[in-house]
Amino acid sequence: MQTISLAITGGSGVQYALRLLQCLLAAGCQVNLMVSRAAGVVINTETDLQLPENEADWGAWFCEQHQVSSERLRFYGREDWFSPVASGSSRCAPLVICPASGGTLSAIACGASNNLIERAADVVLKERKPLLLVPREMPYSAIHLENMLKLTQLGAIVMPASPGFYHSPKSIEELIDFVVARILDQLGIEQDLMPRWGE
Repeated sequence: MQTISLAITGGSGVQYALRLLQCLLAAGCQVNLMVSRAAGVVINTETDLQLPENEADWGAWFCEQHQVSSERLRFYGREDWFSPVASGSSRCAPLVICPASGGTLSAIACGASNNLIERAADVVLKERKPLLLVPREMPYSAIHLENMLKLTQLGAIVMPASPGFYHSPKSIEELIDFVVARILDQLGIEQDLMPRWGE
């Protein structure tokens, strides 16, 4: 069973992350899930979903939403330093941060590691494992661009949530699937959300 770590931070565009989580579980992956406090606010604001008030209940809530066990969908809190994503001595899985807020990009670029998401990114970088960052911002400041350049030079893959239109999308869901399909392709996970160019 392939393991993928997914972190959701406080940028707009949580729909990408929620659809990605759905697709990862449907593909049979085990998912290590981290959700920042700001992301919880965005989920409650941008979607029809409402997370429990107590963050300690978020893991069970996500498992119930997706009808999977806590073994398939492992939820880790912001200071769960004993989780496998916090150390390179565990089996280090690829990490997707979607959406990746500007603050998260900055913290990772300077190695802050003030919470589990930042630490997990630090671990993935030092272990030379895939780190996919999905910023959703407009416009980008010079600070954002400098941080993305630095992270790219350190080995991360920056994938702005910029859906294409050559597949003639008819719905918002198809625009979301365009970005999610590209993320799955980078992870080497088979997907049929959209045909590849030339197919």
